[in-house]
Amino acid sequence: MVRLSIVICVYNEEPNIKPLTDWIFDSLQDIEFELIYVNDGSTDNTVEEIKKINDPRITLIELNKNYGQSSALAAGIEEASGAYIVTMDGDLQNDPTDIPVMLKKAEDEEWDLVAGIRAIRKDDVFLRKIPSKIANFIIRNTTGVKMKDYGCTLKVFRSETAKNLNLYGELHRFIPILAYQDGATITQMNVKHHPRKYGKSKYGIGRTIKVISDLLLILFFKKYMQKPMHLFGNLGVLIFLLGAAIDIYMIVLKILGHDIWGKPLLLLGVFLTLAGIQLITVGIIAELLVRTYYESQRKKPYRIKRITRMGVIVHHN
Repeated sequence: MVRLSIVICVYNEEPNIKPLTDWIFDSLQDIEFELIYVNDGSTDNTVEEIKKINDPRITLIELNKNYGQSSALAAGIEEASGAYIVTMDGDLQNDPTDIPVMLKKAEDEEWDLVAGIRAIRKDDVFLRKIPSKIANFIIRNTTGVKMKDYGCTLKVFRSETAKNLNLYGELHRFIPILAYQDGATITQMNVKHHPRKYGKSKYGIGRTIKVISDLLLILFFKKYMQKPMHLFGNLGVLIFLLGAAIDIYMIVLKILGHDIWGKPLLLLGVFLTLAGIQLITVGIIAELLVRTYYESQRKKPYRIKRITRMGVIVHHN
C-alpha cells in the first residue's frame, strides 16, 4: 500500500495533462504516491497525452463513455490503493502544492476528510462564482453540514472513508455530506486556486438547478435512508385517512338519502384514498429497487474499457 493515491477525472483536458503531471511530481517529491487518471469518455487526445508519460506511478482508467464526474470518481477511488486518497480537478485550477499540507493535517490530527476552501477563487463571477455561492448557501442551510465550499474538488480522504461513499448519479457535489452521514470526521482549510489556462469549463448557471434536485435526494438519504416508511408512510397514511374520512362522510350522506354520484367531493375522497396507497407502495418499491441495483447486487454505474499501468494493460473488456 502506498501512502497516497491521487485520483483525477479528466474529460477533454488534452493540453492540461503534461503540465499537471509535472506539477504533481514536482510538488510531491518526498511522498510515496500513485497517480490515477480516469478518462471519462474524452473525445480529444487526452488518453494519448497520458500514455506518453511512461511512469510506473501512473494508472490510466478508461471508461467506455462519458458517465459524469461521480461515476468517474467512483472508478478511480475503487482502484486506489493508498492509505489516503486525494481527489482533484484536471484543469490546473487546483494546486498540488496544497496536498502535502492537507495530508499532514489529516494524518497528524486524524481527520477522515480534509476539504479545500477556494478562499480566493479565480473563476467567472456570473457563470461560476454566483451559482456556487447559491448552491453552497442552499446546501449549508438544508443539510446542517456547515462548510464554506462544497464544490472544491481538492480533498484528502482516509481510504476507508472514500471507498464507502457509494458515489453515483451526480452525488460528487455532496461528498462531504455523504461522508458525514457515514460518521466521518471532517475539517476544512484554505487552498490556492488558479484561473483555467486551457479548455472550457464544463459547469455553468444550470448547475444550480441540478444541485437543488440532487439535494432533495441527499436530504432523503440523510433523514429517511434507513426508515423510508417514516416519510412515505406518514404522508401516505395522512392522505389516505383524509380520503377515507371524505368517503365515510359521503357514504353517510348516501345512507341519509342524498344523491352523491358525480359529486366533486366524492371524487376527491376516492382520489386521496388511492393516492395515499400509491404513495406508500410505489415510493418504497422505487427506493428499494435503486438500493438493490447499486448495492445489494454490487452493480456499478459505469463500465471500464481498460486499465493501463504505464506499459501494461491489466484489465480490459
